[in-house]
Amino acid sequence: MTVRAGHNLTATPARGWRRVIQRLAATRLAGWFLSRWLPTLDQYILRRTDGLQTAATYLTGIPSITLTTYGAKSGQPRQCPLFSIPDGERVILIASNFGSTRHPAWYINLRANPEAILTLNGVDIAYSAREVSDPERQTYWDQAVQFYPGYQAYKHRAGKRKIPILVLTPHLDRERETDDRV
Repeated sequence: MTVRAGHNLTATPARGWRRVIQRLAATRLAGWFLSRWLPTLDQYILRRTDGLQTAATYLTGIPSITLTTYGAKSGQPRQCPLFSIPDGERVILIASNFGSTRHPAWYINLRANPEAILTLNGVDIAYSAREVSDPERQTYWDQAVQFYPGYQAYKHRAGKRKIPILVLTPHLDRERETDDRV
């Protein structure tokens, strides 16, 4: 497996029928249904398209990546397709878990080991994750809601759980920063 640093992730706000799908997906019933079936459907479509497409991206227009984390306890690689929001060379991930009161497993894995592989268009990319805190948290949250307004509904449904926001930085950026300091 070749792992590169950097990516070419782009996104545009949804229009037309995709906006309608996004609104429907934000409802409690759809959230329940999607949390149980969308990951399986996405994995199936990813396999059929050689990692180039997910059902979620097709339906909503929001870019998806396949995130590979390493199990917090097992250390074994774990993959899941996720919505992602581009931020220059970085990628923003929202650990909404469809508005569940529990954190998603991938978030727990990243807390234990912040190294991850993002697969985009069939290319594996090495990243390091960090959780954001105030004051930058609100900036990233606003950016996420701009691409998928359903995050607001998820925030409400999550109750007292504060939905984590993670910024993933390609390893190449970290190497550049180190080189610049020398």
